[in-house]
Amino acid sequence: MPVNNSQVGSTLVFDVTEPAEIVLRIAAIDPVTESLMISSGGRAVEAVELPGRQHYLRAPEGRLTVTYAAEVAVTRPVPPEVTEIDRIVALRPSRYCPSDRMAGFAGTMFGGLPDATSTVRAIREWVHDHLSYEAGSSGPSTDAADTLLDGRGVCRDYAHLVTTLCRALNVPARVAAVYAPGLSPMDFHLVAETALDGRWRVWDATGLAPRQSLIRIATGRDAADTALATTLSGWLTMPELLITAVAGGDLPFDDHTGLVELP
Repeated sequence: MPVNNSQVGSTLVFDVTEPAEIVLRIAAIDPVTESLMISSGGRAVEAVELPGRQHYLRAPEGRLTVTYAAEVAVTRPVPPEVTEIDRIVALRPSRYCPSDRMAGFAGTMFGGLPDATSTVRAIREWVHDHLSYEAGSSGPSTDAADTLLDGRGVCRDYAHLVTTLCRALNVPARVAAVYAPGLSPMDFHLVAETALDGRWRVWDATGLAPRQSLIRIATGRDAADTALATTLSGWLTMPELLITAVAGGDLPFDDHTGLVELP
């Protein structure tokens, strides 16, 4: 019996008002097949793939259209065990995850639980219950401390807060940008990963998509490392964005308490 593959894709439209250097992170990790088409004014624009499935391009002035599509196998290898350097990096404060500033709160709220897994589960549940998901409620400068005080945010804010509170309690944590079949409204999605028993376990405090069907795009300390588009020079805006993510088969049930690994 043939195995159905998941289908993912994205279309990004930029208005480039000054020639720009752009780095894209929209390509799925380890696809079965994929295509990336970039054009401006009816002409193809070349992109160079860099390590980590990043694509670098020089965009001329005018309207730039980026179209990506991929098939991804439903069953894929899980990442290797957590290395010592992974653990060290995932314990450090970062731009959007100021864990050094939130140790007191984290210790008061979640200190004293019997083990790291119980701690992470409690943090994920608390963030889910105490934040309100509101589109447009945060911006590019919003960090986890801002989100905690404001009590609302979008997926990146949920992921940053979970990651920050885990790090504050000495649980290595990072974020992963993903395509998320079942997500509504459909968009790029950001989730947290924690190192537990030598493996990376994925957590989604929004609860908006089953973790078993997530498709990894990028991994990093926070959203600064996983942004879908980074402008290195020039000037542009992105008036249009369309994301698709369809699971290869029925969406699995996820109670968001079990231990799940993201390929």
